[in-house]
Amino acid sequence: MCALISILSWYGRSDLIIEYLAFSGENLLKGRVWTLITALFLHGDLLHLLGNMVFLYVFGNTLEKEIEATKTLSVFFFGGILCFLLSTFFYDSTTPLIGASAAIFTLTAVVMLVKPLKFSFLFLMPQGLVAIIYFTYNMIAVYLGVQGNIAYVSHVIGFMIGIPFGIAWSKNWAKNLLLVIGLFILYLLVIFLLIPSILDILT
Repeated sequence: MCALISILSWYGRSDLIIEYLAFSGENLLKGRVWTLITALFLHGDLLHLLGNMVFLYVFGNTLEKEIEATKTLSVFFFGGILCFLLSTFFYDSTTPLIGASAAIFTLTAVVMLVKPLKFSFLFLMPQGLVAIIYFTYNMIAVYLGVQGNIAYVSHVIGFMIGIPFGIAWSKNWAKNLLLVIGLFILYLLVIFLLIPSILDILT
């Protein structure tokens, strides 16, 4: 659905698509509540779409096998819709928000607490580690006030929405969280200590 609707939208009238399908505080005030759903399936360009679909494929499949498809779909829509609503406190009412990113970030948070050691061959690391790396990256972007067409704040909100679901659906969420933090610390040590040392030796 994301691919189909996004591709069709690229060949339509962009002004009408933003006005009637993209979410914004302004559209919500005008009663266009359906944009809370339609905006999840719209993407700005091919790179935006492909990036989101890779994450959705990896984390969505993992979660679906663990908690079933219905729950996965429910948390996807709940995370996406609630994130759009909460984002109105951080973005101008005329700013259009599109894409499944925030909803997918909700899924990544759940996977981090439910199945963190599930290895991803696409990312070449455990999915829990992928989740916390990208969450940290977005937190840094928010802290630094990075501008652009990426809704970093929405990503952070989406991730935080997923935490209660992960806790509810995992008996070992605390242990899993500690595992992820440990992996993240190890990852940082490799990045900042071992790699420079290896480069020094090679040069």
